[in-house]
Amino acid sequence: MENKEIELEFSIKSGAPEKQRTACVVVGVFESRKLSGPAIDIDRASDGYLSEILRGGDMDGRAGSTLLLHRVPNILADRVLLVGLGKEREFHEKAYRDAIACAVRTLRDTGSMDATITLSEIPVRKRDVNWNIEQAVISAHEALYRFVTMKSKPDETRRPLKRVTFAVSRRGELKLGELGLARGLAIAHGIDLAKNLGNTPSNICTPEYLADEAKKLAKTYGFGCEILDQAACEKLGMGAFLSVGKGSDKPPRFIILRHNGGAKGEKPIVLVGKAVTFDAGGISLKPPAEMDEMNYDMSGGGALFGAFRAIGELGLPLNVVGLVPSCENLPDAHANKPGDIVTSMSGQTIEVLNTDAEGRLLLCDALTYAERFEPDAVVDLATLTGACVIALGAHPSALYANHDPLAREIEHAADQAWDRVWRMPLWDDYQEQLKSSLADMANIGGRPAGSITAACFLSRFARKYHWAHLDIAGTAYKGGREKTSTGRPVSLLVHILLNRAQK
Repeated sequence: MENKEIELEFSIKSGAPEKQRTACVVVGVFESRKLSGPAIDIDRASDGYLSEILRGGDMDGRAGSTLLLHRVPNILADRVLLVGLGKEREFHEKAYRDAIACAVRTLRDTGSMDATITLSEIPVRKRDVNWNIEQAVISAHEALYRFVTMKSKPDETRRPLKRVTFAVSRRGELKLGELGLARGLAIAHGIDLAKNLGNTPSNICTPEYLADEAKKLAKTYGFGCEILDQAACEKLGMGAFLSVGKGSDKPPRFIILRHNGGAKGEKPIVLVGKAVTFDAGGISLKPPAEMDEMNYDMSGGGALFGAFRAIGELGLPLNVVGLVPSCENLPDAHANKPGDIVTSMSGQTIEVLNTDAEGRLLLCDALTYAERFEPDAVVDLATLTGACVIALGAHPSALYANHDPLAREIEHAADQAWDRVWRMPLWDDYQEQLKSSLADMANIGGRPAGSITAACFLSRFARKYHWAHLDIAGTAYKGGREKTSTGRPVSLLVHILLNRAQK
């Protein structure tokens, strides 16, 4: 069961906006009715038509406002769409992405089948045309994304948008723009895959379903793929991981993907994605409100799949391993109970004080399993703690690392991707909260600093390599009536890998 992919053809070109033969040309207007460069060109060619419209008060340039004009004099395009950009001095990354998304949604809703968007020419401080085009493609995909698989009669767009051309101001920028276009498409496709997996309900998206998706990815892009069933995980001693799924009738799966694009023997980067396909909390049952969103607890694994799709499309010259421990966390007579003690693959014992702190039990065995690859670095990602949402909200993912250069590398990639992170402390002072009188450690450290103590727990299983942890509980999905996966942090992961490939 697959969500229909966005069928949109992208291209880039340079040229005068008034000479574009298209259904619609899109230009920007800043607040106080100030025309952007391409809008000035159209205004000049049309003998001041745009200026006259703006003086009439129909458009003031406020962010998110639009005005569609028909039959503008001396302009080859059928229509001209004015998009408000807000205050020029505040036109930074978010404003740029919002303007692109606003333009694309308006084009879709007004029946334009093809368009030239000149907003990509507008300078964004400290960014180049590569960044502008990449983010424009990603923003366009996000604006058009809809999950309609489960609807019996999906809404059909009367005249769907088919072709979008992004403009660059000079012919010399075309080569760099093409690079941004290729990257943007690969990342957008990866984000769409992560969204589709996250939005698929848990009665369909089970651990076995994810294993099948991994096999499809492997077949399409030539990845190595191995699926470990319960017996194989038992043989490896993955007692922490296996304990989480004991209350479910859906068997666990430990998924391994390998992209061998680098030199033989080159140490890989290992990505680890938590994939609890439904998290009821186990015996420590979650409150009923918002429990319907707990199919998104596999978002770490979904984003890992999305990143692998992107690196498969780009053919990155890099060795990458993906590990996805997947199970359900449900309550029944076999489930973990508060006070149970389990033995992890590393041999360390864990007192389970709260069965809803299960993600770290999956990840700790995956982090131990990662040792066998002798990795250059390991990055795990997980919707791990509600405490992270309280601390940082929905804007940055929390970043923890045991190696400062790796943390700086991820922060740099996050800025490039505009998929932001905020580094949190990983001090030994917090380790005291994980003490257990009966086992080597407890799986929770109390309410204070809950996201930090979760990371401290994981750090005990990542001492043999450079490691970073991304808590994406606040960024991986949106809740409420408009609930949906965001596809984050696919873009961040891809940029980490792009930068490593370029080195």
